Amino acid sequence: MAGNARSSMADAGLTIRETATGGEARPRGVRRGDAIRELKKRDNYTNFRHIAFVYLVIAASIGLTIWSYGAVADAGLGWWWNIPMTLLCIAVVGASQHQFGGVIHEGTHFILFENKTLNELVSDWLGGFPIYTSTFQYRLHHLAHHQFINDPLRDPDWAQLNESGHDLDFPITHFEMLKELGKQLWLPNLFRYMIVRARYSALGTDNNPYMDRERKGERLPTLMGVIYAVSAPAAAITLIKLGHGAWAFAALGAMTAAAVAYFYFLDEEKLPHAHVETVISHRTTNISRILFMAILYSALTGIEVAGWGPAWAYFGLLWILPLFTAFPLFMIMRQWVQHGNADRGRYTNTRVFLVNPFIRYAVFPFGMDYHLPHHVFASVPHYKLKGLHELLLQDPEYREKGIVVEGYFNSPHGKVEDRHPTVIEVLGEKYAPEPGGNVYVDTDTLEYAKVSDADAIARENEASLRDGK
Repeated sequence: MAGNARSSMADAGLTIRETATGGEARPRGVRRGDAIRELKKRDNYTNFRHIAFVYLVIAASIGLTIWSYGAVADAGLGWWWNIPMTLLCIAVVGASQHQFGGVIHEGTHFILFENKTLNELVSDWLGGFPIYTSTFQYRLHHLAHHQFINDPLRDPDWAQLNESGHDLDFPITHFEMLKELGKQLWLPNLFRYMIVRARYSALGTDNNPYMDRERKGERLPTLMGVIYAVSAPAAAITLIKLGHGAWAFAALGAMTAAAVAYFYFLDEEKLPHAHVETVISHRTTNISRILFMAILYSALTGIEVAGWGPAWAYFGLLWILPLFTAFPLFMIMRQWVQHGNADRGRYTNTRVFLVNPFIRYAVFPFGMDYHLPHHVFASVPHYKLKGLHELLLQDPEYREKGIVVEGYFNSPHGKVEDRHPTVIEVLGEKYAPEPGGNVYVDTDTLEYAKVSDADAIARENEASLRDGK
């Protein structure tokens, strides 16, 4: 329903569209509503298969790369022969880390698993903790992104790109897009992006509509987590190099015990609070993250002390380096095109992306290629979004306004008149939004969330609509 804050989809899923006056649903909408309710159904097992595939890709990539290092050494070749395999591994691992972002994304919407506790635990332990973040903190700024899509004052994705210097002045040409991608080869640009994103994930921002500004907490708890994440490896590596393997384990144990004790006895009022309630307490999540790192760091230390290989060096080269290079590059490539050169309308704030398998894995993980139907119904799991898109195509407004993009740089189907636009083409002048377009505020994104202060969020909804006029 154009230009209105009310959803064009009924909350109960009974219609695809309302009439312009909020009238009764068409009979055929009832049947589609039943289909949408089916598409929203989650379970407690399907995503284990998707997550296992990502871990298999990571294990195969790192395993083959380490094997290749041995083969090069056995052949008496110089280390520079390892560079091509290392770069390939960094690209694949960075893409897989982006897949972990997809795991957290599903967990954020409570659609990774039906059971909320299982949803939170798996999202954190198998998705968030390995890339040094947590589901709840990501949930705060991502749900705000959904609710206030492309609102320059309230959409955290918009603010992150601006603060890190990665916002683009759309519309842009092919050359300008390639130039901006080329700038990311200067690694400080990627580091800056990751630092800003990490700060948003860890601390949030004062203008996040979901943050409780009266109970923002203190920064010391976040700083303590960062100190442990950096100092524990530094201590272990130093002691191993000095030949004190046993002391390396002792240092890890002492530092872990101190960090756990700090969070165990910490007053929860010193942690940031929000208008969206936690599934697992902040205290438990912080302790869990420390324990995850302790298990990982102990395993790496054990491998080195046992003489099985330079585990810490491999961890730095094949996990931490991708985390600050390939991973942010793929995130930037996604963020730019999902909502760039788009407006704030219900069906025009993003698109559907038909791309090759590697681009889909690296740039559009866990259904992010079907981003338009995801923003229409954020409660549908990623593996059902294609079906949702096909269902929504029965709606004339969705079919008319929604854009399908084919190919990132090039399309396999010839002249533009005979095909869908490519990603780069859709960022150009031809697809630039009309000034003064419709403004949509997505309140349905909170469908599975437990809200502690609905009035505060409602006030933000009204303000966003006023600002968008």
